[in-house]
Amino acid sequence: MNTSESNSPLVLMTNPIHPDAEALMRPHARLVTAADTNAQTLRALASEAAGMIVRAQLPDDILDHAPKLRGIVRHGVGLDFVPIDACTARGIPLANLPGSNTGAVTEHVFAALFHLRRRLAFLDQTLRESGWIVAKSLAGDLPEIGSSTIGILGLGEIGRNVARTARYGFGMRVLGHSRSGGTLEGLVEAVDRETLFAESDAVVIACPLTSETRGLVGADLIRRMRRSAVLINVARGPIVDEGALVTALRAGTLSGAALDVFAMQPLPTDHPLRGCPNLLLTPHVAGTSAESLRRMGLGAAEEMLRILRGERPLNLVNPAVLNA
Repeated sequence: MNTSESNSPLVLMTNPIHPDAEALMRPHARLVTAADTNAQTLRALASEAAGMIVRAQLPDDILDHAPKLRGIVRHGVGLDFVPIDACTARGIPLANLPGSNTGAVTEHVFAALFHLRRRLAFLDQTLRESGWIVAKSLAGDLPEIGSSTIGILGLGEIGRNVARTARYGFGMRVLGHSRSGGTLEGLVEAVDRETLFAESDAVVIACPLTSETRGLVGADLIRRMRRSAVLINVARGPIVDEGALVTALRAGTLSGAALDVFAMQPLPTDHPLRGCPNLLLTPHVAGTSAESLRRMGLGAAEEMLRILRGERPLNLVNPAVLNA
């Protein structure tokens, strides 16, 4: 598909992607990266786009402004950024990249868990400010994660990898809840949501954002958690009721939490979460690493080139378009 610059199909990228991925596409397409991800900007740029590589929220009406669009590739896994039903209705294939950032997110989960339970940063601060003896005396109250229970809400690629790492890496008891009710061949004890929150020392949110999961982790489930437990969200911000979490952390009815995602992103500077004790905040980077960005970029580029050639993407999210 070597074409001249003038008649090459245009690929719109909502955000920059890895240089190796751009180099892979450049002989076959004109590449345009949006200056920002405002809805008005994306609508204007979509008018000539044959393909889109998506790393940010698309306007719900983006397809009304993209008459030449042949397909969309999600640079990552979560599909809440893209109007899936509209794509299917218009016969536009949509692909994503499951597994592309699983390792990075899993590492983030356990980094957060160690931060919250073993409190290395706090020990370091205490050593520097209060001395060796004071800091050393605190370690005796810190639990090992290997003797604890982890509960995983959502057993997709990321949830399954967290489960394997917890069980085989640290010998943890693993509880899980998912729509399928699967146990991963005995690796996970399948339980209802209430049991998962009540019996876990750490709860990891790893489910997709849907109409059913929006606000799912509210005051009722958070109240069921042990006072010594922690909550880790690496999925999507709106799954957790942030107000209920703020209340629990401030009241001390929950030991701690780690949030990588938020209902509003970027997190406002005056947001109540910023003042909560024992709360680790990161800017939606759980799936971001040097390796994962290159892997996702190349995967997105390869899928986009398949779409532009008229081929089926390897991971077609809406196969109903094949019947359109």
